[in-house]
Amino acid sequence: MSVLEKARPVSRPEAPREPRVTDEHGRRIRVGELVVRYVLLLAVLALTVGPFLWQLSTSLKGPTEDIFGSPPKFLPGHPTLHNYERVADTIPVWDYALNSLKVAAVNVATNCVGSALAGYALARLRYRGRRVATLVFILAMLVPVEGIIIAQFTTMRELGLNNTLVGVVLPGCIAAMNVLLMRNAFLNLPYEIEEAAYVDGANVWQRFLRIALPSVRGTVAVVAIFAFMGAWDDFLWPLIVLSDPSKFTLTVGLNYLHGTFANDERLVAAGTVIAVAPLIALFACLQRYFFRGVGEGAVKG
Repeated sequence: MSVLEKARPVSRPEAPREPRVTDEHGRRIRVGELVVRYVLLLAVLALTVGPFLWQLSTSLKGPTEDIFGSPPKFLPGHPTLHNYERVADTIPVWDYALNSLKVAAVNVATNCVGSALAGYALARLRYRGRRVATLVFILAMLVPVEGIIIAQFTTMRELGLNNTLVGVVLPGCIAAMNVLLMRNAFLNLPYEIEEAAYVDGANVWQRFLRIALPSVRGTVAVVAIFAFMGAWDDFLWPLIVLSDPSKFTLTVGLNYLHGTFANDERLVAAGTVIAVAPLIALFACLQRYFFRGVGEGAVKG
């Protein structure tokens, strides 16, 4: 063995490092704290998703299965879609769903367009009374719907829009909360970008359509989801303004299942799943933009 080989220190293998779990700031999370976090997350998941999964399980159970047994049986023994067929045979559920889709689609379009225009005007344009206008939108959020529903009904009657889908859409075509969401999103955009466009000769509409609006697509997706959910789930206002059963929305039409077939929980569960399915599909398509848009208006208010 040479002298260099004798003098060279023998390298020992490094001991494997323990995996470290850190938060978003790089700080180490202890095992006990991590377990508590996961337990709380699972508890919240059970409280939020559990009732829907139970309704889905009930809607798939046949007439011979006991849904009130103790202990309760979560998974159906013989899954069947017969309850969904019975819903369609009992009420014109697809006609009601089409009416709800029309109302929700128009509500999404009017809220996205109107909220974007109003939010941009509140955030970017300079004029007298801008702060007062913002305060009016904030105060509008504090007024409960039940306090103005009689005035809304009287207004629709004077306009001759009672018992029409237009009367269902009109009061909620632009929501105050959506306007404030768009305002906060536009406030977070750097002014230098629009100033550069102004120097290049871009007018207000060009700056709005080509610079500001594409930068807040996430918030527009949030507004679209909120508008669709509000119109699709609304029960009180369509029940008041509509009297023709052929124009009922899905939430009002499904009420017949509770009144006529109150003892058949399988039928009610199937109707509930039909009503919730479009919301899940919409959120699945827009979730990427939704989570990005939640933070666009979270810095300034």
